Amino acid sequence: MPVDIGRRGALAGGLALGAAGLLARPTPAQAATMLLNVSYDPTRELYAEIDRAFMADWARAHGGEVVMVRTSNGGSGAQARSVLDGAPADVVTLGLGYDIDMLAAHGLLAHDWQLRLPHQSTPFSSTIVFLVRHGNPKKIHDWGDLIRSDVSVVTPNPKTSGGARWNFLAAWGWAARQPGASAQSAQDYMKALFARVPVLDTGARGATNSFVQRGMGDVLVAWEDEALLAVRDIGNGAFDLVRPSISVLAEPPVAVVDRNVQAHGTQAQAEGFVRFLYTPAAQEIGAKHYFRPSDQAVAARHADVLPPIDTFDISSFGGWSAAQAKFFADGGVFDQIYTPH
Repeated sequence: MPVDIGRRGALAGGLALGAAGLLARPTPAQAATMLLNVSYDPTRELYAEIDRAFMADWARAHGGEVVMVRTSNGGSGAQARSVLDGAPADVVTLGLGYDIDMLAAHGLLAHDWQLRLPHQSTPFSSTIVFLVRHGNPKKIHDWGDLIRSDVSVVTPNPKTSGGARWNFLAAWGWAARQPGASAQSAQDYMKALFARVPVLDTGARGATNSFVQRGMGDVLVAWEDEALLAVRDIGNGAFDLVRPSISVLAEPPVAVVDRNVQAHGTQAQAEGFVRFLYTPAAQEIGAKHYFRPSDQAVAARHADVLPPIDTFDISSFGGWSAAQAKFFADGGVFDQIYTPH
């Protein structure tokens, strides 16, 4: 579920004092400008560090002006709906373009939002991989292994989680590319896959916690950054990462929420924040947290951790509007193949 983001002004005074410590020299006391970034589940650690780096960078470039950035996390679809319901986001950094398109359809930002920044407004990309118990006891190597009767799969709910929708499309894309495949055989595969899923968490981080902390399942289908976080930073040798033969190029985009920044008087700061995401400093932070940088020089420096993988992109499904309507809308493919346990 999205976290409680509260009122814009309800930040403790200690945060402002902490921001002052980031400045290169003392400055006169001044009110801080507040920015709210409404983001998706697996970006907690990423934006905790990027927010601090941006605040320091902005202060250096703007005579000590204090900008405070706060990030809210939750399932991407749920987060988008919270913005529609009035969450005062200045910036959204969501799991898929469809969720920002929904905000544009309701007049919160321009329909051409994705053309405003490089790489279709996607500063970092990812892909979908498997996380398994150490030693891979169930010998899970590719998508076909997920429907074996001895395998229990953990993946979140595509109705609320952007990551889950990427997971679904990655699996469908593999099934549709098998020799002799058809739409019916792909749908049959997805029905068999979700029969192996005991419970659907609302967001990607919740699914990771179910697998890592609660010990559920034999394999977690996950964002690559989530899987690497568990392998290298959390699991203490308890997990292995498996990259399947092919997966989806997951592109989580970013945007300024035009209507809100105009009302808040924060347009310059919000635009500065999203542009900052493309700087070498922010790209390095992204790679540190296992997101694939759009800056090719930075990506090359981290190819040992984030190697090339065979992928297909959302255009192979006709774009997000077509994919949403076919797979995830009420009565779509997901509703047809999934029966709650």
